[in-house]
Amino acid sequence: MKTTPSPITDSAELAALCGRLAGHPHIAIDTEFMRETTYFAKICLIQVASDDEAAAIDPLAKNLDLTPFYDLLQNQDVLKVFHAGRQDLEILVNMTGQLPSPCYDSQIAAMVCGFGDQVGYDKLVKGFLDINLDKGPRFTDWSQRPLTEKQISYALNDVIYLQEIYPVMAERIAKANRGHWLDEEMAVLSDLSVYQVNPEDAWRKIKHKGSKPEALNRIKHLAAWREQEAQRRDIPKTRLIKDDTLLAIAMAKPSSPEALGRIRGFPGGGGGKLIPEIMGVLKRAAKTPKDDWPKLPDPPSKKPSVAVLDLLRVLLKHVADHEGIAPRLIANADDLEQIALDKTDGIKAMHGWRYEIFGQYADAIKSGKLAVAVKNNATMLIPVAD
Repeated sequence: MKTTPSPITDSAELAALCGRLAGHPHIAIDTEFMRETTYFAKICLIQVASDDEAAAIDPLAKNLDLTPFYDLLQNQDVLKVFHAGRQDLEILVNMTGQLPSPCYDSQIAAMVCGFGDQVGYDKLVKGFLDINLDKGPRFTDWSQRPLTEKQISYALNDVIYLQEIYPVMAERIAKANRGHWLDEEMAVLSDLSVYQVNPEDAWRKIKHKGSKPEALNRIKHLAAWREQEAQRRDIPKTRLIKDDTLLAIAMAKPSSPEALGRIRGFPGGGGGKLIPEIMGVLKRAAKTPKDDWPKLPDPPSKKPSVAVLDLLRVLLKHVADHEGIAPRLIANADDLEQIALDKTDGIKAMHGWRYEIFGQYADAIKSGKLAVAVKNNATMLIPVAD
């Protein structure tokens, strides 16, 4: 395979590369980025590969016109293959405002190929190609220039082998007639909202045990303000103000700038500049009607039977092992609890192909028509006569 010895920094060279890549049915894409000191990931390198060439693109190069690459991302005739592509796609959405289309994630597909949940790229390469990857440069500073040959080689391996794996993986899934098993999972990749942060929902990611509605309202306003301010400054939100401090402010409900500044953990020095803004946020929160306060879901009125839940867990493991797929592709812990409580509306495990391989047996176990037993150190399902 032809590879570029150094990243592409010339617009004409990039346009020629993208023109060649556009002639292939699928290409592999990966990125290297930094985000330790910023809110938005700083893209430092883009790697692409077809079945006959691989190249690195330097997005930090001055005067490099990335338009041909952006056009390639939207080319409907070329499937873009990523591995664990959530962050890569988020970066590309921030760059272009659009999602690459169509897309494929080999980590998701690997769940159908017996690799378990969230399999790493190195394990995938070992499993499909029997190649051990060198992961030495993984934690390098990709923003430094020039990049070394070892860095470029490492980065290109992330797409060279991925483009080789994809057709083998796709053929294996097609032969097993399991392509539709991935439809819902892959569809999530095409949901633009997945990659866009709504500041109004930022409070949901903050752990706040037992917060009363009034305090929860303040948490929501403070979290939204912090998210927007961190985006504006392009700094990590916890560098602006930490979760514990934000919660302390919400609980203390300071009535004066002096009281706010005395809260434990409140940033000193430049933190004084935050005081007027935060006091304004608290005032806006106080004016919010009670009907608009955030609400937590009611705690379950009934807990599932431990015995039933344990049996469902065993059944899930049995089915996943038998089918050679990751359990999470069928159901998660919350799904099992709802099934144990006979609350199956909207539970994917109780519909479609998941019902065929798991849901119907879950129903049978709960109705006493099926038993789980162990023989020769392996689980087995036994019908129970009426």
